[in-house]
This record gives sequence, structure tokens and C-alpha cells, in this order.
Amino acid sequence: MGFKFQGVDFLHLDASFSEDELLVRRTARDFVEDNLIPIIEECFRTERFPRELVPTMGELGFFGANLEGYGCAGMSNVEYGLVMQELERGDSGFRSFVSVQSALCMYPIYTFGSDEQKNTWLPAMATGEKLGCFGLTEPGFGSNPGGMTTTARKSGDEYILNGEKMWITSGNIADVAIVWAKVEDKDHRVRGFLVETDRPGFRAFEVHGKWSLRASITSGLSLQDVHVPATNLLPGTGGLKSPLMCLNQARYGISWGAIGAAMSCYDTALQYAKTRKQFHNQPIASHQIIQDKLVWMISEISKAQLLSLQVGRLKDKGTVGHQHISMAKRNNVWMALECARISRDILGANGITEDYPIMRHMMNLESVKTYEGTHDIHALILGQHITGISAY
Repeated sequence: MGFKFQGVDFLHLDASFSEDELLVRRTARDFVEDNLIPIIEECFRTERFPRELVPTMGELGFFGANLEGYGCAGMSNVEYGLVMQELERGDSGFRSFVSVQSALCMYPIYTFGSDEQKNTWLPAMATGEKLGCFGLTEPGFGSNPGGMTTTARKSGDEYILNGEKMWITSGNIADVAIVWAKVEDKDHRVRGFLVETDRPGFRAFEVHGKWSLRASITSGLSLQDVHVPATNLLPGTGGLKSPLMCLNQARYGISWGAIGAAMSCYDTALQYAKTRKQFHNQPIASHQIIQDKLVWMISEISKAQLLSLQVGRLKDKGTVGHQHISMAKRNNVWMALECARISRDILGANGITEDYPIMRHMMNLESVKTYEGTHDIHALILGQHITGISAY
């Protein structure tokens, strides 16, 4: 069952994309159609991350795609966004894996790391030979990362880390964890550490029983007296601003990714409505109420495309603000979740089956609405920006 994706471009945006941007999108789209779509429902059902696709993604330059050098593709931010869009049209959990590898692991090494750290990790992560995870969130601290209790204590030429992290994508398959901890010194600043996952005292345990993001691995991390060399400290990190810069990179990609999930739902609903007959042997697309739902979706998807495209252009010019990214993440994920629910409505009972991608997107997007800054936290970030008053 299901339908082949037709593409969604109501506003003729394709005409404003460069040849390179269209080529990157086509490459990602073909990869998703040929490799991910045929297996994703089985992966979701069985809680399996399709690790066999990692080497191909490395060859296509999807990891650290918007970074320069070290074997990275050096894509523009708009090109990177289009890759995220296509990957999430396949599955949010699958896109999450790429976001973590790229924005939350390679980016901090690239931005805050020493030359030795960059040369050691980035080329191997660009190919997918080495995988990373990002340890910020804790069991007791999600929206308030500043409350973290994970500590790093200097001892000779080592640091000793202790703490717990939770909701960590790829934790069980990562070769290295970017762990954020408060350094036990005069100011207890948050710093980032490279922690190889085979070090004694480091443990990752997989979180099962998720009804969302089932095709990606979610883990808890436990660090009990984990010794790392002082050279594993990311030297450029200092304070909460550092992990928040990483989250900004990821949120940018999510704003594009959510559009892909929305496109998948809308395109499925549109094709279904034109073929499903009800009342007087007419397709349900001939009914006003169905047309109204389809119009709402294509209008919101089109506005979201413009929003992410403008934010991407600002990012490529170096003039983007974190508030712009917050607006795009918040709006586009909300929009995508509404599209999933409306599309499910149009498909009726068929909408809940794995013959169609809609219910899977809906369950995934519930997590996307919460992670990387919840919908409400982004409202407060925007509220602070426009009023000058912090409400949290």
C-alpha cells in the first residue's frame, strides 16, 4: 500500500534554489526512496535502527554536511537543511541520528576542539566509521540544563567524571560521547568532554518501550568515576552557552526536517483523498470539508518552507539569531504535528495502519515537539527576545 511521494512545491520554490541545492535534495530524496522507505515500517515496528545505511550516508556526505574540511561535504546551510527535510520525510528518528552525529557531536569538536581532537575524530565521523552521542540532558534536568549534577574533577593530568544522562540518541552505538559537566573548581563552569565509550565506569543502557522514535536508539548514560585525560576537555567550551550553540545547530536542522514529515503526511492524504470514494461514488477530495483540510496543510507547509529558507539564507550570511531558529523549530514542528493529525483524519481507520506513514510520523513528531527545546520553552525564548524580559 502507500503512495510514491510526488513532491510538494506550491509556491514554486524550486525555481529559487540553486542547481547545487536541487542536486543535494535529489541525492537525499533518492537515498530515502531507495534505501529507507522500503524498510522503515519494519524498523519502527521492531525498534531497530537501520545501522546498515550508515556507510552509504557517509559516502553521500550527510554527516557534518555543513562543515568545511576533515572529509566533510562543505554544504551550505540551505543544502544541509534540504538533506534534513528529505531524511525526516523518511523518518524523524532516522533524521535524529544524523542530526546528533552532525550538529551535536561533529559541530562541537569542530567549533570547540583542539587540532588534535579535530584530526582524530572528524574524518572518522564524516564517513560514519565512528559514531557519537551528546550527553546534556539528565534524568532530573531537561528544560533547565543549568541544573545539571554531572561533575568533572581535575586530578593530576586527568579529569574524573561522575553523573547520569538521559534521553541520549545513539548512546548504545556511540564510540564517543560529548559529555557536559560542571567542573569542580572555583566557578563550576559547564565544560564539554570527549568520553570514549569503552572507558571503565562508562555505561549506556537502551531505553525501551517508546511509542515514538522507535527506529532510533535512545539511551541513558551512567558515568561512575570515569577517568579521561585532560586533553579530552574541549578547550573552547565555557559555560552553558557552548552546549546551547550545539542545540541551535540541531534545532535549525529540525526546522527543515519537520517540513519533510509534514510533506509526507500531506502528500499521502492528497493522493488518498483523490482515490478513496465515498457518497455517490465520488472521491472524498470532492467534498468541501476534505478540501479545507488539504488547503490548511499546503498553506502551512508553504509558510514553513519560506520560514526555514529565510533562516537558512540568514545562517549562510552569518546573520542568523538564535531567536530566528527558535521560531522556525517551534512553528514547523507544531505545523507538522497538525498535518499528521489532519492527514490521519482524512485516511480514517486506514490512517492508523503501517500501510501508510502517517501514524508513525505523528508519534515521532510528539517527541520532536518536546526535544531540543520544548514548544513552550521556545515560546519563552521568543518572548524574552521581543520583550526584553525573561519569563523563566
